[in-house]
Amino acid sequence: MKYLLLSLAALLASSAVLADEGEAILEEQCASCHALKGPAAQTVEELWQRKGPDLFYAGSKYNREWLEKWLLKPRRLRPAGYHYMQHIKPGKKRDMIDVSTLQPHPSLSAKAAREATEALMKLKAPASLVSAGAFKGGSISISFGEMVFDKFNGCMACHQIEPDYGGLSGPEVYTVAKRYQADYLVSFISDPQAWNPKAPMPNKHVAAANIQKLVQYLQALAKENWDEK
Repeated sequence: MKYLLLSLAALLASSAVLADEGEAILEEQCASCHALKGPAAQTVEELWQRKGPDLFYAGSKYNREWLEKWLLKPRRLRPAGYHYMQHIKPGKKRDMIDVSTLQPHPSLSAKAAREATEALMKLKAPASLVSAGAFKGGSISISFGEMVFDKFNGCMACHQIEPDYGGLSGPEVYTVAKRYQADYLVSFISDPQAWNPKAPMPNKHVAAANIQKLVQYLQALAKENWDEK
């Protein structure tokens, strides 16, 4: 028992050290683009001044394993950038993404990614926003899930459900279940403006049962090996 307690104490101390070092990384390398403290943007003007998503509730939003890996090797999640209106240009038939305006996300070393992740996972949303167990589990077929996602709710207007298939103004969703915690997805789909009053995503007032189906669908998409497709 004594050995177990000592091991636990050492683990907690190590975690605290990582988080402290991670906080320094966040302040030095992340704070210029991401809000590390609330509240969310209260006006459209304030939202447009932000260069990346808020991180002050990262620990309630992201999956730890995915986050650490992504910080090591970031890839674009939003085809048209964080504010798509700033990254489009007129085309012959429709607006097109002006890729020359898109900047790559900086990568971190393995040590820095681990430390930053530890610090980010300590940033939690209020319990009133997301509750453990909000997602009830279960599964759905890809075909029926796509109907709920696209035909019933029109989500493909803004989101890609596979590479180069779907809307461009929002983040791709074929890996979103790897990125985000399921309980967060339930809460955000239920009321995006509860998280961000000026969130571009509309509140579709989706029925609770269909929110569960949407998250099941997103989880099914995330199981596909998109790197090999």
